[in-house]
Parts: sequence; C-alpha cells; structure tokens
Amino acid sequence: MKPIRIFLSAIMMVSILSVSVFAAQTQDRQIRLLLQRMTLEEKIGQLTQYSYGMDLTGPAGEPIKPEEEIRKGRIGSLLNATGAEKTRELQTIAVEESRLGIPLLFGLDVIHGYRTIFPIPLGEAASWDLSAIEQSARIAAIEASAAGVNWTFAPMVDIARDPRWGRIMEGAGEDPYLGAEVARARVRGFQGNDLGRSDTILACAKHFAAYGAAQAGRDYSTVDISRRTLHEIYLPPFKAAAEAGAGTFMNAFNELNGIPCTGNRYLVREVLKKRWGFDGFVVSDWDSIKEMIVHGFAEDGRHAAELAMHAGCDMDMMSAAYIAHMADLVRQGKVPPAQIDEAVTRILSVKKRVGLFKDPYQYCSPERERELLLNDKHQAIARDVARKSIVLLKNENGTLPLDRDLKRIALIGPLADNQTDPLGSWSAKGEDKDIITLRRGIMDAVSSNTEVLFARGCDIDGEGTQDMAEAVRVACKADVIIAALGESKNMSGEAHCRGDIGLPGRQLELLQKLQATGKPVVLVLMNGRPLTLVWPSQNIPAILETWLLGTQTGPAIADVLFGKVNPSGKLPVTFPYALGQVPIFYNHKMTGRPGVKGQAYRSTYADIPVEPLYPFGFGLSYTQFSYSPIRLNRAKVAYDEIANVSTTVTNTGSRQGAEVVQLYIRDLKASVTRPVKELKGFSKIDLKPGESRKVTFALTAEDLAFYNQTMTKVTEPGKFEVFVGGNSRDVLKAEFTLLSK
Repeated sequence: MKPIRIFLSAIMMVSILSVSVFAAQTQDRQIRLLLQRMTLEEKIGQLTQYSYGMDLTGPAGEPIKPEEEIRKGRIGSLLNATGAEKTRELQTIAVEESRLGIPLLFGLDVIHGYRTIFPIPLGEAASWDLSAIEQSARIAAIEASAAGVNWTFAPMVDIARDPRWGRIMEGAGEDPYLGAEVARARVRGFQGNDLGRSDTILACAKHFAAYGAAQAGRDYSTVDISRRTLHEIYLPPFKAAAEAGAGTFMNAFNELNGIPCTGNRYLVREVLKKRWGFDGFVVSDWDSIKEMIVHGFAEDGRHAAELAMHAGCDMDMMSAAYIAHMADLVRQGKVPPAQIDEAVTRILSVKKRVGLFKDPYQYCSPERERELLLNDKHQAIARDVARKSIVLLKNENGTLPLDRDLKRIALIGPLADNQTDPLGSWSAKGEDKDIITLRRGIMDAVSSNTEVLFARGCDIDGEGTQDMAEAVRVACKADVIIAALGESKNMSGEAHCRGDIGLPGRQLELLQKLQATGKPVVLVLMNGRPLTLVWPSQNIPAILETWLLGTQTGPAIADVLFGKVNPSGKLPVTFPYALGQVPIFYNHKMTGRPGVKGQAYRSTYADIPVEPLYPFGFGLSYTQFSYSPIRLNRAKVAYDEIANVSTTVTNTGSRQGAEVVQLYIRDLKASVTRPVKELKGFSKIDLKPGESRKVTFALTAEDLAFYNQTMTKVTEPGKFEVFVGGNSRDVLKAEFTLLSK
C-alpha cells in the first residue's frame, strides 16, 4: 500500500482562504495543516457526493465520470458503491492519484441489514428490546464494513403518526420516548465504541426534521406544525442520536413552516450545531438542495447552493449545486470562506474518526467480505430478532400455539411461499434467494406426520380471483388454516404511500371465504405499516402481526406459531379502527368536550368509534400477567427528589413469557395543555410460570418537564398521574404531587 501523501507533506504556512472559528479551534493539527494546503476547488470537492453507477435512490443527476472527478479532488464521498474490490479500486484513485490523497467516504442505505436482512425498523421497534435492536445494527455494520461501506444513511428517527406514509416502516413509530431510545440503540450498534475500528460504520440520523409529519401521509409533502410539537414530539429522537454520538445528520426533503429543511438555519445552525453542540457534518438528502427551487424558496441552483451553505448543510448529495456554483459564490462574497472551511473541517474530522486517514483501505477486505456476509451466526441473530418483533394481536380460545403434530395444515395466501416481499423496502444487498419462506419454515417445524397443503389464493394486489376456489378446496381438507396476507415490499418505503390501508387487492375476500369453511383460521400479517383490520379482528380467532421480517421470515414465524417461542412484541404505533381516524396516536391532548358515547356535541364520530382498534404498546402472550397496585415511595415529591413508581408483575399462566412493563404520566394542570398520557419508561422482563418480579421506575423533575408558553423548558409543580401496564390503554393508576423548588 502506498503511503497517503497528506502525511508526508511539508507544513504549508499560507492558507488559500481564511479559516473559520470552528476550523481554527479544531485540536487536530493534521486537519488544520491539510485545510491550509487545499485550494478552494478541492475544498468544495470534499463537500460533494455522487451516486456511483445506476443504483439510484432518487432522480438521476447530470452524468459524470466518477474516476476522473476523484482524481481532480472534486468528490468527497460516493454512495451506492459497494463491494470490497470495487471500493478499494475507487479508494486507491482518491488516495494515490489525487493531489492531496484525501480518502473517500462510501455511503449506502443500510437500513435493516446489509446482506443478512433483519425485520424492517418498525418491526424491530415492536420488540421493545433495545439490546436486540442494537445487535441488529451491529451485524449490519459488520457486514457492510466488510463490503467496503463505511457510512450508512440510518437510523431514520422520524416520528410517524400517519400510517398512510410509506416511510413509517423505516422508523420506530409514533412515540418520542421510544423513538429516542431506539435511536440511541441503533447509533450504538452502527458505530460501536470506536468508529476507527474496521467493523463499524458511520451513522446518519435522518431526516432533520419533522419529515414524518407530511400532510395527508404523502411523501415529500408539506409539514406545518407548531414549534411546540416540533420540540416535544419530533426532535427528541434526533437529540438522542446526537447525544449517542451520531457522526452525521441528513436534511429532510420537506419544508417546515414555510422553509425547506435543507435551507433552514434555525434547525441546523441554531438547534443542531449550536444548542446541541453537534460536531459531525450534515448531508443533504438526494438532490434536496436543488429541490428548494421547486419549493419556490430558491431562484436557481446558484441561489439554492448559497441558501444551503448558509443554513449549515455541509455536503451536497447528488444535486451538484456546490461543485457548480460554490467557488463563484465565495469569490463574489455571497458565501463567507469561513463557512466553507467549517464544512470541510467537519467532514475531514469525521473521516479521521472513521479511521480513513490511518488506513483508507481497512474496509476493503475481500476475505472479510467472504467470511462475514450471511454467515450462520448472523442468521441465528436475525432469527432471534425477527421472532421478538412479532406481535400477537388476537388469540381467541387459545387457538395458538398450534400442535406440530396436526394431521393437515392449509397454508394459504400470496405471502405464504413468497421469497421476495418479506425482505421489505430498503433491503440493501439482500437477495430473494436468501429468504426462508413461511412455507419452508412451517414444513421444517412440524412433525414428519403432518401434511402441509398450499394454495396461493390470490395476488397481493389486483383483482384476479382464479385461484380462490382452489384455495378453499385445499382449506376444507385441513385441520387448521394459516392465511399469510399483507403487503408487498414495494407498498411501503420511500414514495410508497397508500390512500387505503386495508388489505390490498382481493385478500379480504379470500380471508372471508377461508373463514366461511368453518375451520379455525390463523391470520399471519406481513406488512410495512398499520392496517385497518376491523373484519379480521371480529371474525378471525388468531392474528399475528409479523411485519416484514427479512431473511429469517419462515423460521421466526414458525417458532411463534408452534410455541417454540412465546410472542412478546408490542405495537410501537397505533392501529386505527378506520382510515377516517388518521392521524391517530395515543399521546393526544384532551379536548374540552371529550367523546362520550351517546351524548351529543362531543368530540366523536357519527359512524365509527373514537378509540383505535389496537392501542399503542399493545401485544398479547401465550401466558398471562397480573400487575399489583402501583406503589409510590412518596405522595409528595420535592423538586430535587426522585419519585419511585413500583409494581409487581406475576406470570399467572402456564408458559414462560416476556412482558413489556410500560410507565406513562399525565400532568393534570399546567401552563400549557399536556397529553393524556406520555410514555416515560419501559422494562422488558422474562418470567417463568408463577414467578413474580418487582419493577421500579424512577421519575425525576426532568422527566416531567415540558416547553411553557415562551418555549422555555420547565418543570412545574402540581399533581401528576402515573400509569403502569402492558399497553397504553390497559393500565393501573396512581397520583403524586410535585412540590415547588
């Protein structure tokens, strides 16, 4: 390996441009000296990212010859270049053939696995198991880093309250507390304890900010929310990611209250970089700089580049606005040289943290790539995370678990033997052939005496019914029917929003025909968002929400169906009764006229309930849990004291199982109205039959804080309710008073 020339260069005493305060204050002498050597054009090159090849995740830009641009020092990062050999080839050009030899960052959307594909992030969040979520990201980092990738555009930490939005599958659901905890876990998993190690990758918290509040659940749409909602609901997961050390942030596509996020100085320079002290760098989303023109915020590409840099966007992904216009903007005094130096310093500092200046080829090992991708250890972990993500929504009369010695099982549905869609959206380098289908998983789980009959029944979408008669005929032969229904992988994810969130195509009709046979039916749902499930909830005895589980789909579901594993997942998002309730979420405010059934002039619907079908935090088990009354260590709590909230949970059933014990609070009277419930803690515990365990949560003044009328974060004295239970609806309640300072 040739030495990196930046280490052997003589100290250059004259800077092309003045250095910003941020750049001047960096303690890294190597980066200061490198900055002094760079021409303006080379600095702008570090601020520029292109996609390599045709693996596009957005509109195609102007064609370039990446190798030539790298040699000229006009590219700081590539996305969608993968494979140890290819990335080594490109890195060699950067390090050994460009003037300064600055290494490249290689980015990819490693969202829920690289080659070993884990459950979609919404599914993982349903596990409420932070160690499992962290481990999932750790495996993704190990595989991606072995294949030359050193930067992922994850975690997506956008709060989502509208299930129509396609990207709800990519985050942790509707709650800021759970979202923040998951954000921390995923950043830790990707980055580990030392970003300089060759088996870690750089995390990117996205999309900053409030992208999940898109109007009408339509991707890229306008966001118009109060500053209070921004700070209390949408920003906490981002702050948690920053506190966990996320090295990069990504701008959101949307505008926020009239200002596109890529040009929003308040978000990036004021909140992220100043208040939170974020010392990494910010990258635009794909072409989002130029999209400010379409928003009507920028006149042209030149103006868009100026606005983005002023707002604190350090790297331009795919718009080429910086490389085309930034040098002239600096020379004409439109952009201060100090802003360029700050952005370059941030990027170079992150590259050094990732270990690229020490060994730019540490991510380019074909041997590691062959050894680590999709290995047995990773597969076993994926299976474990997948089964922890499954939520049991209904289990009438103990329909589940099934006996593995049943004579005949009818497996029906377009997802029953599907080796494509369980990968889910954003499945990186996952391949269809690696998927173990539900059919295979069931066949491997049952006894040798059990016959597994199969019929597709219908397509996922479309109006065809030619296979339904065969499906009913097969179902009539069986002792039990397993119906595998839901969405294709392309029905959720970026730009895949739905106006109707029921079972697509003729799947509900198929389910109704199966139920009409009189045989017991188990509905296995595979989907990337909450669905409206009124008829199934009223007519099908057992329902499993399995999301899109990835590589180990079949074995994980079979483990739960046949009782090898007791389901322990809980919903990270509310399932609406009907589309007309959307957006719907548990931590809403109390109206002055709350709904009371049968009373007029109340906040109700004339035709549907106000309550959701399945509440946030909900999930059943094959065993039962009882909660003792809540105990508080004190009824009156001084401002600087801790309120301990305790309950004893007992497994009163006959099977070992895990329960997610959830703590909620309500501020009964405040200077601004507060939600009816706010999640403030949870603990996942595993109990043997008859076993009890005391669970204690500690509440501090900070846990009770909120933004007052002047948007100052405060904790006000007064009465608080605390709720403990297995979901946000079915809870025990107690009360305490917080005293004045």
